[in-house]
Amino acid sequence: MTLPDAPVGIFDSGVGGLSVLRHIQAQLPHEHLLYLADTGFAPYGDKPEAIVVERVLAIGDFLLARGAKALVVACNTATVAAVRELRSVHPGLPIVGVEPGLKPAAALTRTGKVGVLATERTLNGAKFLQLRDQIHRDSGADFLLQPCVGLADQIEFGELDSPATSAMLERFIMPLLTQGADTLVLGCTHYPLVRASIERLLKNAGRPDVALVDTGDAVARQLARLLAAGGLLRAPGAIPASLTGYTSASATALTAAFRSLLGIDSPVHEAQVAVPRDWQNGRTI
Repeated sequence: MTLPDAPVGIFDSGVGGLSVLRHIQAQLPHEHLLYLADTGFAPYGDKPEAIVVERVLAIGDFLLARGAKALVVACNTATVAAVRELRSVHPGLPIVGVEPGLKPAAALTRTGKVGVLATERTLNGAKFLQLRDQIHRDSGADFLLQPCVGLADQIEFGELDSPATSAMLERFIMPLLTQGADTLVLGCTHYPLVRASIERLLKNAGRPDVALVDTGDAVARQLARLLAAGGLLRAPGAIPASLTGYTSASATALTAAFRSLLGIDSPVHEAQVAVPRDWQNGRTI
């Protein structure tokens, strides 16, 4: 029997999901949280979809073995590839995925042009393309898709404000502004971590009016709804909420990310997650 005191499991291919975790901590401050950064297997975007699915299922098993009462797939690429399979394997378990905020962006745009910044895997996924087509039909908004090759890696390296990252953002964003976009969707959970750099670029380009859409807040609200519906919300108590980190790479790196991005010190453990059986030495076999 799952108890309200059990933790919520959150995972991403790296530190990007911390942008979602921040919203969850703000909206659900009494919940115990587990966060797994799968940095040792990142990036997901350059791997076959079947490999990503198997990896996501293995991470789900890892977090459930540590008592998770719900799972948050805090990665757009993993959500597109695997959230359906994860829900199929764990029916009845509260599972929240993330998807680019096309619907709120369509409601915000004045020009009808919305730029979508995301990984190639997300933008090419059938689930994303169906969502885009549906919202285009409903709203008339045009979505300008911009794959941001390498940007998540820059953020993962901690280069939130480096000249190289700024140049990359300019290369990706300026063509969208030229095409008339007045709203930008941050379609990868890593990207809100460079929001300050994006806002500075927009200001320097004379476009501080461009709206930025981050779906972390919506993810936290959906998690709260699912926990409430299942009677799983943790009440305030004598024991304060805790955050425990796991990583498939360096514990030192995730500890530093907790400190620099969240301003907290939490225990971090290096995790052994089963490697997909068809993936060996960095390639499909």
